[in-house]
Formats: sequence, C-alpha cells, structure tokens
Amino acid sequence: MNFVTFSSKGTWNPIMTSDTTIQSYWLNWKFFVCVVLIILSTIFSSLLIWKYEVLVSSWKSKRNDNIEIQKQTSSSASLYLYEDETWKPCLKGIHPAWLLAFRVFAFIVLLVLLILTATIDGGSVFYYYTQWTFTSVTVYFGLGCLLSMHGCYQHHKKASGDKVNNVDGDSEQGIDNSSILPQSSNPSSHDKSQQEHFVRKHAGIWGYIFQILFQINAGAVMLTDCAFWFIIVPFLTIKDYNINLLTISMHTINAVFLLGDTALNCLHFPWFRMGYFCLWTVTYVIFQWIVHAIVKLWWPYTFLDLSSHYAPLCYLSMALLHIPCYGIFILIMKLKHNVLSTRFPHSYQCER
Repeated sequence: MNFVTFSSKGTWNPIMTSDTTIQSYWLNWKFFVCVVLIILSTIFSSLLIWKYEVLVSSWKSKRNDNIEIQKQTSSSASLYLYEDETWKPCLKGIHPAWLLAFRVFAFIVLLVLLILTATIDGGSVFYYYTQWTFTSVTVYFGLGCLLSMHGCYQHHKKASGDKVNNVDGDSEQGIDNSSILPQSSNPSSHDKSQQEHFVRKHAGIWGYIFQILFQINAGAVMLTDCAFWFIIVPFLTIKDYNINLLTISMHTINAVFLLGDTALNCLHFPWFRMGYFCLWTVTYVIFQWIVHAIVKLWWPYTFLDLSSHYAPLCYLSMALLHIPCYGIFILIMKLKHNVLSTRFPHSYQCER
C-alpha cells in the first residue's frame, strides 16, 4: 500500500523560512505590494462580473418581450442559460441518462479519492489549493447528478407526452389537425399559444451556480494540474518529493472527468466568468494570510512566502497565469463547438 499512502517524510513540506506571526513579517513593502495586487485583482474581477451579470439580469426581465429578445446579439445570447442546458447532452442522439451515468460515476470516484486522501493525510490536506479545487470539482459533479436526475425525469415526461399528442401519429391515422381545430377569428392568438407551449424554461439559481462552478473548476484544474506536472514534478522530485499513485490521481483524474463532462454537456462558457476563478484564488490567498498571521506555519507553496524579495513578482506571475489557464479551456470549448457542429450539424444542439 506504500504506493498509495502518504508519509510525512515523503510528501513536500517546505522549510519554514521565518516566523509568520511577528509584525515585521507583514509590515513591510513586499506585503503591501502584494496587497495592492490582490485588491486590484478583486476590483477587476468584481467589476467584470457585475457588468455582465447585470446584462443577464436585464435580459431575463425582458424575456417575455419577443422584440427585445430578437435584438439581442449573439454574444449576449451566449450569456443566457436555459434549464435544459444543465442536463441535456450536446448531441440529440445521446440520451440524457448517459450524461447522468457519467456524472454519477465521476462523483463517486472523486468522493472516494477525496475521503481516502483526507483519511490518510488528515484535515491538513485542505491546506492546499489542490484540495480546494478537487473538492469543488466533486461538488460540481454532485450537483450535476441532481440536475441530470431532474432532467431525465423531464425528458421522460416529455417523451411520454409526445406519444400521446404526436402530430405525426395523427397524420399517419389520416386525421387532419387543421380540420379538427376550431377556426379562430384571430389567427395570431393560436400561433402565440403554440409558441408559449414550446418556450424553454430559463435556468434557476442552481443552474447558474452549476455553470459558475463549471467555469471556476475549468480554470482552477488547469492551474493546479499544470503547476504540478510542469513545476513540481520536474523540479521538486529532486528534493525527495514522493510521487505516488494517489498524488498522480489527484492531479489527473479531475481534469479527465471535467474534460469528459465538457465533451458531453451543453453548458455555455462566457469568458467574463473568469472573474469567479480569480476570486476563488484570491479567497485562498487571503485564507493563507490569515492562518499564517495567527499560527507559525510553513507555506504550502513557496511562491506564497512573503519573506522573499521576489514575492511581489511571484504573486504577479501567478495572477497573470490565470489568463492562459482560463484561455486554454476557452479554446477547448471552441474546438468542441467547431468539430461537433461541423461533423454533426443536424444533431448538435448547443446554441453557440
């Protein structure tokens, strides 16, 4: 079992460079520069979210006005989310139950790995940004299971209704619907009633939370896995960093499952929600600052250590690294859209 278990000697425990509980550690120019960087990142992310979330809210208030909806640009339309987009697959030929099965399987595997890691390493495992992200991905798939269950029920109910009120079935029996339906003096009223019958339901609060989690996890998984495979593995293995099966799983399987869900789902990926990803990291950094101001501890990641003269440069580099990490996933979404919409033009049902 030593290929799974962690040992205190084998895992990465950075050397404590200085006492983080004394005032001189915090009251210096390096810390204040880092504070300015955090404040600027928070303001930029908040303004970005506020601007476009207000746009979505204003569109929701006008959703009953067909003229206003028609005036919306394609970029504005991509910000909006319908309820069925949280549970239906991107191709019509795939039953929603397959997406549900994938999410249930992913949730069980991730939950087992999370419990196993917490049992072996203890509560201190949540001291790392990797575990924050892994927990967030697990919550995402858990919520996705609930939404997919609801979606499968809605799909089954709609399919049962189609069997009863199927226009093609009536025509096959030689029944002409136009002769049965009463003629209305106002033909537009009948058209309007049919339009209302086929209006898609707009996503609720849980649908938007699910979408936001998807976008936070997309950037955070790219950040953690890229840092692990391109920084920790090449450079820290020479310092007796123990690479075992559980460590590899924690930095691989989350991306595999998230990419699998991305290939199957019908979720939007508006770029402005990178602000939530940035705020997620800012929250983690502030959490680390508070903990280290109270307790004398080593830093889980050396670039967070404020005793180094290069600390502001490290914080700035990590902030800028969010852009390519999030951009990679945007490119993945665009590649998915272009490939599937080209190869399956009549089956692809994601509105992008």
